[in-house]
Amino acid sequence: QVQLVESGGGLVQAGGSLRLSCAASGRTSSRYAMGWFRQAPGKEREFVAAISWGGGRSYYSDSVKGRFTISRDNAKNTVYLQMNSLKPEDTAVYYCASGSDWRSAVVPQTKGGYDYWGQGTQVTVSS
Repeated sequence: QVQLVESGGGLVQAGGSLRLSCAASGRTSSRYAMGWFRQAPGKEREFVAAISWGGGRSYYSDSVKGRFTISRDNAKNTVYLQMNSLKPEDTAVYYCASGSDWRSAVVPQTKGGYDYWGQGTQVTVSS
């Protein structure tokens, strides 16, 4: 059983920064793509960022490109999301997810490409 535990959420003013962490256990998470998604109240869960299993490729939604950076430390089985220049519209519960396919060249950017999810961490950006 894979476990993903997010941390680092909180309340921040617009323009501020936060770094989210996602610690993985239960399988060789370093061989799977990892992603971050978010869900605001009343909205669908949406893609934020994803990173290949080796860390060499990353992808972002247009809404966060240039402000957020995804990274991973495979020695620590941890994925990070550095969020800068935060806006009130970034307010949401943020979830990390582990990809379905071992050592896949594909880095999924939709929910269907992930089979394990964390419990989420709340990020609130005040104006």
